[in-house]
Amino acid sequence: MQQVLIVDDNPSVCTALEILFDVHGIPTIVANTPEAALEVVARGDVGAVIQDMNFSDDTTSGQEGAALFRRLRELDGDLPVLLMTAWTSLETAVLLVKEGAADYLAKPWDDAKVVTTVKNMLRLRELALENHRLRAQSARARNELQDRYDLCGLVYASEAMHRVVSLAASVARADAPVLISGPNGSGKEKVAEIVHANSPRRQASFVKVNAGGLPDDLLEAELFGAEVGAFTGATKRRIGRFEAADGGTLFLDEIGNLTLRGQVKLLRVLQTGEFERLGSTITRKVDVRIVSATNANLRQMIAAGSFREDLLFRLNVIEIRISPLRERSEDVLPLAEHFLHTLGQAARLGEALEGRGDSRSTGATVGDRPSGSFETRPTGTDRPSGVAPTTTPTASGSPTPTSSTAAPTTSSTSTSAAVPAAAVNAAPPTRFSPAAVRSMLGHDWPGNVRELQNRIQRAILLCHGGVVEPGDLGLDDASIAADTVRPRSHSSSEPSSRVIGNEDTEVERRQIVAALEAHAGVVARAAAELGLSRQALYRRMDRLGISLERQLRQS
Repeated sequence: MQQVLIVDDNPSVCTALEILFDVHGIPTIVANTPEAALEVVARGDVGAVIQDMNFSDDTTSGQEGAALFRRLRELDGDLPVLLMTAWTSLETAVLLVKEGAADYLAKPWDDAKVVTTVKNMLRLRELALENHRLRAQSARARNELQDRYDLCGLVYASEAMHRVVSLAASVARADAPVLISGPNGSGKEKVAEIVHANSPRRQASFVKVNAGGLPDDLLEAELFGAEVGAFTGATKRRIGRFEAADGGTLFLDEIGNLTLRGQVKLLRVLQTGEFERLGSTITRKVDVRIVSATNANLRQMIAAGSFREDLLFRLNVIEIRISPLRERSEDVLPLAEHFLHTLGQAARLGEALEGRGDSRSTGATVGDRPSGSFETRPTGTDRPSGVAPTTTPTASGSPTPTSSTAAPTTSSTSTSAAVPAAAVNAAPPTRFSPAAVRSMLGHDWPGNVRELQNRIQRAILLCHGGVVEPGDLGLDDASIAADTVRPRSHSSSEPSSRVIGNEDTEVERRQIVAALEAHAGVVARAAAELGLSRQALYRRMDRLGISLERQLRQS
């Protein structure tokens, strides 16, 4: 157990506390002056501090104790400090608790309370040190991974994402097909890039295609190519995606949206590597590694008869699952800081170019990919492993090379991320307020990383000053109600009953209670009925004192 440092100029107080803690098996060390206390803490063998607020006979203001506390915080910001105070310095003690002190106790103290408080402080100290150790261990593991592999600039901090990246990098050298599953906007495409960038095929093309966006009548021409005259309007030979990816990697996004007819056509080429261009009888053979992605549950689709089981076996030799952002909250702030920095740089560059009359683009567009669109990109090894080149932000949570025309998969939450220079403030924000940090950590992020990027872009456009607030992100109550609500539709004969936001609090209360009772206490359904997000309804229930348990009993 770590020692408790007792800081008091009164020897009798120090002796009394030493005896008290010794009886309970708590080791102590005594310092009679602030200077001696700082020396002890600097040695790093202290688990908690009990300090007096005054160290001079003619002083009762507590300012000496306040100065010592702040010096201790500078030395070790996580060190728990218990303030022992007389009533004359009580106000100062309360102020210091707001600044981070663990607690304060008035003299004379209650022995049981002092012992209980100190034991809790030591336990919290142990947990904090263990947390620091685990974080340092995780950071070392990330750095080692980045040193060994090219992570394509991926930004993450969570252990869940570290497992995903480790798996992607380790299976990259095998030539087996990889299936990446996860919700829209979670970073599936970026993981596919990591697989390609660390494979023996990294010098060859990385071809992306939105497989789910290909209609059946264009599927063969898009994937396999077409000869002149193969169909109306075919005036020149078209190279298909498989042929373009020969020797490299073909990324089939939204594979779960492919029709059964399209699945049959894809299955043959996956089995044999052979195909014919549309309008040709010449069989061509390609050497392509397949990486596919989906946000659907393919096994459920197989049970429902909408996806072929034999195709899944071909695609799913190795499966990588990406968790939604709400399940890896450690990634939220690093990603937010990354987007604030990169999008802020793009905004400043846009203003500079506009001021010079320069018409060059200030950033890559992040938006919906047209159906059947694709990209070829050779991935070189002319940069240090794990170091991103000159970049522009993408919705996958990390940068991609500016030479690439990559775009993320289609999503209803996706918007353009190119920052209009004329709309940006003269000084884009550089940091988040504590309230903005709390709002981001408390948000569910249904649109995952892509939603986070879009909200940071919004903040850069709307923030007035250098600090981002919840309203700039659209995460205050009013913005959430306006932005994320999906009110139920009503027929012309059924006028909407939605009156949330009415100034009459009692009307609002009755409506929420009625909605909860109508839906047996299911908040999500009640929120949809009222035209609110689930988070916004919880906030209103808390404000109005509506208990969910009471509603369930009533139902």
